[in-house]
Amino acid sequence: MSLPHAILTALLEKPSSGLELTRRFDRSIGYFWSATHQQIYRELGRLESEGYIRALPSEQPARGQKKSYEVLPAGRDELARWTSVSQEPKPLRDVLLLRLRASAVVGTAGIETDLRRHLDLHQRQLSEYEEIQKRDFPPGKDTPQDRLRHLVLRAGIDLETFWTQWLSHALDEFEHLGAGPEDVPEAVPGAGPEDVRE
Repeated sequence: MSLPHAILTALLEKPSSGLELTRRFDRSIGYFWSATHQQIYRELGRLESEGYIRALPSEQPARGQKKSYEVLPAGRDELARWTSVSQEPKPLRDVLLLRLRASAVVGTAGIETDLRRHLDLHQRQLSEYEEIQKRDFPPGKDTPQDRLRHLVLRAGIDLETFWTQWLSHALDEFEHLGAGPEDVPEAVPGAGPEDVRE
């Protein structure tokens, strides 16, 4: 249910067409909730049929002209309901961490290179977030709305900082491993994942 609520949020901030929403998702909202062009248009149709949004009347009706949408009172009420309900945090499920765990069993071939690639990607994302922070949240821009938006951006900055630090630490560990696939501990039949022969 999160994508329709992301769209309601964006439309309450500024009535927009589907194309404009797609661009806004690419530039900002997509940093914490991504969606494709097709997904956004599909959700716009559903939100309109449920009475949460409506297409704004066009000043000059024309075939193929893009429709802009605004949120109706029912849509605002639904968004307020959704923000007020309790939700459980999602457990961390990251394929890279699972692959690293698997490499302890089958060997580390190729994974160090991918760790370096991930580090580069996270460093670039961190730099992009920091540029957004510098551009959009200068000192003194501290209305309640700005502070909440900045808080979301800070989550992205802190998360990317964590990954860049952790990946740097992981690569430091790889410098001290020196183990090839032939050095992987042999699993004891019937033992748990932590029980291996020395």
